[in-house]
Amino acid sequence: MRAPRPHRTLRTTAVGTVSAALVAGTALGLAPAAQAAPAAAPPAASSTDVRFVDIPGDGGTVLKANVFTPKDAKPGSTYPSIVLPTSWAMPQIEYVAQAQKLANSGYVVVSYNSRGFWQSGGEIETAGPEDIADASKVIDWTLANTPADPDKVGMAGVSYGAGISLLAAGHDKRIKVVAALSGWADLIDSIYSGRTQHAQAAALLGGAGALTGRPSAELQQTLKDFLASNLDKEDEMIAWGAKRSPATYLDRINKNGAAIMLGNAWGDTLFPPNQYAEFYERLTGPKRLELRPGDHATAEATGLLGLPNDTWTSTRRWFDRYLKGADNGIDKEQPVQLKSRSTGGYEGYPDWKSVGPTRKKIATAGTTTIRTNVDSGANGGMAILSNALDQFLKIPPMASVPLLPRRYTGVWQSERYTTPQRVRGTAKLHTTLTSTKESGTLVAYLYDVGPLGLGKLVSNAPYTFHGKTPGKPFGVDLELFSTAYDVPAGHKLALVVDTVDPLYIEHNPSGAQLTFSSPQADPSYVSIPLREQ
Repeated sequence: MRAPRPHRTLRTTAVGTVSAALVAGTALGLAPAAQAAPAAAPPAASSTDVRFVDIPGDGGTVLKANVFTPKDAKPGSTYPSIVLPTSWAMPQIEYVAQAQKLANSGYVVVSYNSRGFWQSGGEIETAGPEDIADASKVIDWTLANTPADPDKVGMAGVSYGAGISLLAAGHDKRIKVVAALSGWADLIDSIYSGRTQHAQAAALLGGAGALTGRPSAELQQTLKDFLASNLDKEDEMIAWGAKRSPATYLDRINKNGAAIMLGNAWGDTLFPPNQYAEFYERLTGPKRLELRPGDHATAEATGLLGLPNDTWTSTRRWFDRYLKGADNGIDKEQPVQLKSRSTGGYEGYPDWKSVGPTRKKIATAGTTTIRTNVDSGANGGMAILSNALDQFLKIPPMASVPLLPRRYTGVWQSERYTTPQRVRGTAKLHTTLTSTKESGTLVAYLYDVGPLGLGKLVSNAPYTFHGKTPGKPFGVDLELFSTAYDVPAGHKLALVVDTVDPLYIEHNPSGAQLTFSSPQADPSYVSIPLREQ
């Protein structure tokens, strides 16, 4: 049965959120505008040859590209090749610094502007069939026009380029290696997790796309329906997202057998790490998962400027091992590499399920009723900005937990810990909820609370329901976004729940109330994953 349609007019908080995100999207779009001159040359000191070319994509659509080849390439010799689709809203010179480094070490590198953006032709198809076909056309061109070895083809990219690379690996058997950085495996689980629209994420993508490219009619209509909470179109939107999700083609990706490296940030507000971790576990070929502090694409950003960067170093090592056959040891390391938001050091694990093997429950006992429609002050911050501050300055979003208005928030706290608690992985909330209305939204937050009551955000996640019977309890199971965070000795963990967050669109009718309870037969709790001491 289809759930009833929520209010077509977004609440003031949601409208403000989308407007602010569009402004941020404008800033995002202007960043590459300063680089828009298509013939910008790489640094003079180079051992590579570079040329700017037009490549015919699917249906003959012109894709603007640049090609780097080793300068000392000998006639008749072949080299492993790497194809780099650009990120959303970025121009074709995005990867110049990294392409030059790769070519210096013996790769043919072809970077192309994804269709619909900047000088490339066509419209933005959001990693649709045309984009997948474009990737194969670029490989065709590379093999025909460069000294590329047909048996040693790889793809890599950041964000949009990562998604296209993964999708292409499920459709083109020639792709032997992929490095997908700050990408997605499940598009719906990324921007519609908990059946809740991630408003800032969607508006950033829509705004930047409109400023730097030509959105297709399908994309424009999908975004319009998505941000307007049009549940009549929900099934269509989910099908649209599934077609563009690498997870949909997992069997093909596994059958083709490419060696796949996934990299993401703990605080990625566009593509949260949970969906990447789940996808990683289901891959059967050579694989590696790296998760670091930061927000969307901030972990790779310095590398795009040519500065030392761990993510790009791992990417080069991955290609060296699986395209060149170099015995550099990356395949002998623990395949899951995590960098804690607190310590800055790397930790290795044999698989994702080993990351947080110990679980400690915090009981969310009693009965708590909260009123909706008000931002209590507990929130996930602003897309890109807040988690970048956490990455570089270790300043996550904060809230004074004792001062949160209990009229609009539910708060449950642990005991004060006598030893550090190393949170690793995915915290899970289980509770019983009763609403006075048939639709609603809640947002759960996990805070590290110091002695003075100041809470630092550890994780969060939204949850939306439709079609429930008012006054009838129902169970809620919610996974918070995965993270790696160390809670100091002498601190507590607090679960906070409210109903409004600028990151998300909320669906609480005016005057609605939510009641959280903990039946004796089915106690409520939040389960915290901990690294073994």
